[in-house]
Amino acid sequence: MESSVVRAGACADVAIVILNWNGAHFLRRFLPGVLTHADGARVIVADNGSTDDSAELLVRDFPLVELLLLERNFGFCEGYNQALAQIDSAFYVLLNSDVEVTLGWLRPLRGLLEASPRIAAVQPKILAHADPTFFEYAGAGGGYLDRLAYPFCRGRLFDTLEKDQGQYDDSRPVAWASGACFMVRKSAWQALGGLEPAFFAHMEEIDFCWRLWNAGHEVWYHGGSAVHHVGGGTLPKTNPRKTYLNFRNGLAMLYKNAAPGELLSSMLQRLVLDGVAGIRFLLSGQFADFRAVLRAHFSFYGNFGYWQRQRRATRPRLTVAARPGVYNGSLVWAYFAKGKRRFSELGLK
Repeated sequence: MESSVVRAGACADVAIVILNWNGAHFLRRFLPGVLTHADGARVIVADNGSTDDSAELLVRDFPLVELLLLERNFGFCEGYNQALAQIDSAFYVLLNSDVEVTLGWLRPLRGLLEASPRIAAVQPKILAHADPTFFEYAGAGGGYLDRLAYPFCRGRLFDTLEKDQGQYDDSRPVAWASGACFMVRKSAWQALGGLEPAFFAHMEEIDFCWRLWNAGHEVWYHGGSAVHHVGGGTLPKTNPRKTYLNFRNGLAMLYKNAAPGELLSSMLQRLVLDGVAGIRFLLSGQFADFRAVLRAHFSFYGNFGYWQRQRRATRPRLTVAARPGVYNGSLVWAYFAKGKRRFSELGLK
């Protein structure tokens, strides 16, 4: 997909791409701000087979937005893969439709990638739209992993969110950049083949960023840029479908990317902790979530041949100690057994 418009501005080589599925209400609410603060970037909505009035709304009310119609709902991962394959810009921003951008949010991200060719992806500070004094669940102050690939963020451990008091206003390498909003080089995106299509949705950006690190790229967080995220725009946090995707994709991601010498031990420990989580769901009466954990594991085992091929293609090589943004311990143990509720209590810098 080529743009016929000659663009000017600091971010003229950036394409802001919003993957939309039945999100007309979010487009009405947040697209005006994206256009206002685009700083010369292209703004593209890739419609993932919506059945609401999204396309009509864009044509009627947002003529400056480029509309890319996908033939069906490909899910988050393959939807972005399909869309970005048709867009020719040096840098892509993957932006959720339920994100409100702020004045000057885009240029710091673009500037960081320009300053260092090794950096392939960067996310802004992500605050809660309902109360921007607090960090938001999906991304917060930059994405981290523990040694068993359980994700967390600066500013968010499990469901505990920190207040933004300027403690994460820095820029630094992180394990992963949030799929709610991150900028990535087109060259790196194409070299890695985009997002893992079998994930459908959830944890896909973590897998992608892990592959970036394994391929010799860097992933960063920039606290000088901020956006506000509604969250739960597709599935609420407690939805059993999301439980299934998170457990299945988390297990597959660890298997795909872990260093050879750490794979067996990590997988065995992960299986035990997933089992504990399943029992916890059962004892608390969350039967649908318990079944979702079981289905997630059966799905992983049932498609083991596919994940083996993906692991061979990924060529994992970096150990826990060699990857920035990794806590060399168990977040589950630190949070539930030791009562650590803030990122600063983990002893990470």
